[in-house]
Amino acid sequence: MNIVLPLSSGSVRRGSDGFRPSHRDKWLSIAPEWYKVQPMKRLENRSVLITGGARGGGAASARLFLAEGARVFVVDRDGHALTALQQDLAKTGAELGIVCADVSTPAGAEAAFAAANHFLGKIDILFNHAGIILVKPFLECTLAEWDELMDNNAKSAFLMTRLVLPQMLERGKGTLIFTSTTGVRAATHLEALYCASKAAMHQMARAIAAEYRDQGIRSNLICPSFVRTQHGEHEISQLRSYGVLASESDVNVMQGRICEPEEVAEVALFLASDASSFINGAEIFVDNTFTAV
Repeated sequence: MNIVLPLSSGSVRRGSDGFRPSHRDKWLSIAPEWYKVQPMKRLENRSVLITGGARGGGAASARLFLAEGARVFVVDRDGHALTALQQDLAKTGAELGIVCADVSTPAGAEAAFAAANHFLGKIDILFNHAGIILVKPFLECTLAEWDELMDNNAKSAFLMTRLVLPQMLERGKGTLIFTSTTGVRAATHLEALYCASKAAMHQMARAIAAEYRDQGIRSNLICPSFVRTQHGEHEISQLRSYGVLASESDVNVMQGRICEPEEVAEVALFLASDASSFINGAEIFVDNTFTAV
């Protein structure tokens, strides 16, 4: 809509923004840079440590976090996959810190923490994504396999959180994210040890949220179903080897389709950002009704 503003010399027809057309064009050509500034990225000035982040949902999260302004450090025991991820991101101009370490052991966790702290300076967000799966009849499982699952899925998260949490408490703010599984709600065939180890980690994360809520700590869980990752493909392959209906078409019946790792990463970004500032001790099921039907 055009408006007319009275002046001493008469009325001058102006555009809807209040400028004469010729003056508007001139003003836009010399507009300060703030006129064109993009909204702040969601993780601007945040430092993130991701365990088990060389592939799958961890790698997808590293990419997304970097794109959203975070400084990111990834630890994984697959050195080749780590280097490949770092080199791939370097082509885009992104700097990713990495270290090859096994965070299921105290020594490995301490080495990972020291390297991440040196690279990042501080750790605002810890994403405990490291974990393994075992598909096997319960009565065939060994004590060594029980220990291995508990070490990788529960103890690794315990060790890393215990190392990172003190500096978060000192600053009065910190975000913890844990990758859990739908198996804590819907127990699955041939995965008793996996479900038990993830459940231990799961409740630890919720207890941490309750214990440290009033000291500025948020602790939340992502619970994916079948995801198109090496981990997910291995699970499906193992289930099928035991005769369990777990082809992609079978999965489609249970959850509509296979979840993509980028969809898990988007939930991790939400939990890492201030958009989830009043979410604490939550379990977010990324499963497209897998646990609802």
